[in-house]
Amino acid sequence: MNAAMAARELFVWYRVRRESADEARAAVATLQRTLRAEWPGLHARLLARDAGEAATWMETYSRPAASAGDDRGVDETLEAAIAAAAVGLERLIDGPRHVEAFAVVVA
Repeated sequence: MNAAMAARELFVWYRVRRESADEARAAVATLQRTLRAEWPGLHARLLARDAGEAATWMETYSRPAASAGDDRGVDETLEAAIAAAAVGLERLIDGPRHVEAFAVVVA
């Protein structure tokens, strides 16, 4: 992969039951706010797709270049920090968190 494609973005999806949604939303907001404070430049979002009794949620993480030639993206260290911050969500979600990383090809 060349330097133009090196930046990674992280996509984490999982299911959340309706009865846990409010508590889970607050927990994700807190963890993303904390991660943004600890990792300057980190962009974090929460997306949701409703599907009846359980919705599919997706957290997205990106870290745009701070300067020309910077392709830091979401590296393995940041990915591990995101996973560690999310340990408390396990009791609020239905099943595992699925983590997928994609390289930015065109920005």
